[in-house]
Amino acid sequence: MIVVGVLIIIAVLMQPSKQQDALSALSGGGGDLFATQKARGFEAVMQRITAILGAVWFILGLALVYLSAH
Repeated sequence: MIVVGVLIIIAVLMQPSKQQDALSALSGGGGDLFATQKARGFEAVMQRITAILGAVWFILGLALVYLSAH
């Protein structure tokens, strides 16, 4: 769990910053209402890795709870 947790932290920190998204959160974000863009390249890979590591961490946690109960 610790190793997967550290890998999740590293994957999140490696993702490109989204300063425009943070700015739009403060200003209301009306311009982003219809601007749906898919993540491409490195950003898409990092999002996928983060999601996979999160799922592995969750499943590993459930497995450890099950094993400790039996």
